[in-house]
Amino acid sequence: MKPEILLYSLLFSGTFIFAQTEKFPCKTDEMHQELFQQHPEYNQGIRNAHHQLEADTRAFFHNGDQKSDAQYVIPVVFHIIHNYGPENISDAQIHDALKQVNLQFRKLNPDTNEIVASFKPIAADIEVEFRLAQLDPDGNCTSGITRTVSSLTSPGNHDVKALIHWPPDKYLNVYVCSQAAGLAGHALLPSAADTIPQWDGIVMQHSYVGTIGTSEYFRRTVLSHEIGHFLNLQHIWGGNNVPDYYYLPVAQSGNCAYDDEVADTPNTIGWQSCNLSGNTCGELDNVQNYMDYAYCGRMFTEGQKARMHACLNSSVANRNKLWQPANLIATGTDDGTYYLCAAAFESDKQIACTGDTIIFSDLSYHGIETRNWEFYGGTASSLSDSVVKVVYTNPGKYAVKLTAGRGSQSEEIIKKEYITILPDEGLSHFHRETFEDSTNTAYTIVHNLSPNDWQVNEVSGYQSQRSIFIDNYNGSPGIISDFILHPVNVSNLSSAVISFDVAYAQRTSSDNDLLQVYISTDCGKNWSIRRTLNGTGTLKTVTSPVTGNFTPTGNNEWKNQTATLNAASLTDDLLVRFSFKSAGGNNVYIDNIQVSHPDELSIEKLHSDALVIYPNPSSESFTIYSSGEVLEQVLLFNPEGKLILEKNEINTNDFQLNTSDFSIGTYLISIQTDQGIYKHVQVISR
Repeated sequence: MKPEILLYSLLFSGTFIFAQTEKFPCKTDEMHQELFQQHPEYNQGIRNAHHQLEADTRAFFHNGDQKSDAQYVIPVVFHIIHNYGPENISDAQIHDALKQVNLQFRKLNPDTNEIVASFKPIAADIEVEFRLAQLDPDGNCTSGITRTVSSLTSPGNHDVKALIHWPPDKYLNVYVCSQAAGLAGHALLPSAADTIPQWDGIVMQHSYVGTIGTSEYFRRTVLSHEIGHFLNLQHIWGGNNVPDYYYLPVAQSGNCAYDDEVADTPNTIGWQSCNLSGNTCGELDNVQNYMDYAYCGRMFTEGQKARMHACLNSSVANRNKLWQPANLIATGTDDGTYYLCAAAFESDKQIACTGDTIIFSDLSYHGIETRNWEFYGGTASSLSDSVVKVVYTNPGKYAVKLTAGRGSQSEEIIKKEYITILPDEGLSHFHRETFEDSTNTAYTIVHNLSPNDWQVNEVSGYQSQRSIFIDNYNGSPGIISDFILHPVNVSNLSSAVISFDVAYAQRTSSDNDLLQVYISTDCGKNWSIRRTLNGTGTLKTVTSPVTGNFTPTGNNEWKNQTATLNAASLTDDLLVRFSFKSAGGNNVYIDNIQVSHPDELSIEKLHSDALVIYPNPSSESFTIYSSGEVLEQVLLFNPEGKLILEKNEINTNDFQLNTSDFSIGTYLISIQTDQGIYKHVQVISR
């Protein structure tokens, strides 16, 4: 745009990019106001830095310092701030994100052929490359990716930068969080970063990083948009005034009067959709510009390139130090330099069945020339490729070893019991898992790398000293923890029930932790929920919240729960998964897990004086009444032992069941209340 009104760059920038079917909320305005209200001491410094940067930019243009063959390399570090959730994205997703950025900044993205003809002549190769750091600020080897556990991952505002922040005159700091203050991403422009260097950097919501993992392909340009702000680009429709602070929302009719300080970007009001023929200010809009809000970015312009190069040659926010040869050597990002730091690998799964294929990927860094895999008990497609497929034929737990080499150097890693292979056929009769025998277990814990893993405790069980539990009291909300029973053969049963004892207490009356029971008949490829217990209702076994670390002290603090299996799940390889999602409550304990026919359940209470079932025999209906217990679930089994009726979440003490369509015979009723499970024989006659 040609300048019409002297405007200053956005001090803080938030991505507000839209797809046709997606609108992402932007709170940039609120973030600006918060900054100026809470930190008025920064205002004058920001004004001064802005004036200096604009003066440097004009001088850069006037002196003809722009070189057609300029090459800039910028060291980058990604800080993943997570709370063991999906925001803890893989190294592969980070590598993909940086690949997308480099393709876009070098105009090598495969969709450049889709650039509107009018803008192809000014679509620019920015001649800036971003490289993951190989050396940290102390000169130690690094992958260029750090991981920090913190609840600050949400909301993901500037506070995350206090957790870990590498010198911004040496690295571009990119933070990946669960949220990004309600945005897809937000960044400081140099004028603000110069005054508040401890906030210099970019914050990204994890689902807008790259194209794989938790992200999607159409979000591939978001990080390039934020880096544009980092290098002093405004949104394509303009910015705001300093010091009075004027926020310019996208797609406002008055935006045509404003400017982004770039001569070859046409005036526009900004777009939230990909209207490639849009003309909002008298000429064709550059909707495909990365600095617009439309999800069809394909290009930067030559004018934007010049402005970014001017920024990289200014001392404001020390952008001119990032690409200097001495800094590239210090960060391990100079040409042709590789530091063999560590051997590392990951796999697409750690628990599988015999005959399944597991894919292993080499994550060793940097400059790996050779590798040697060792798969104990497995047959691999290769022992030297970076990606390897492995099949295990026998059940068990197996170690994996990888040796990575570069020249005469080598690094190795071995992960013991890394892979668990389950049998493809289940136990012919599942024993009652009491967790008393540590040498003969029938379950596998799915490790989530957090303190909230399931673990066997030797302090408290139901009528025993051991059970499996989660230290939820010292854990973090949002963490999901699982364990899986080894396959069970229930194909010879007419019906089956999963029974288990559970103990749980809230910490406050609003805690709503979640325990769910899943089943799978295809070795974990697909799971279906069979029972859900929540902390404010059916999971709770102690009436009042326990503010301290909860340990059940008596059998009265346990409840027996069941989950029924439908006919389709009565297979010879049934998997059962217990999954706990923390909401910040107290500890949960599980004991005495049994998968069997309802008649085989080990249930203490076969009758209760509090329960009345009448009439018996019955013809058209019968009623279940409890004088002191809340009815939760009723199961009815026919004379052949097949489950024919299931009623859940009854939550009353009076329940009537219509039996007019049932055949004459003797039926088994399993009744679950908030105090336990009861069996009853009911006769239906006419």
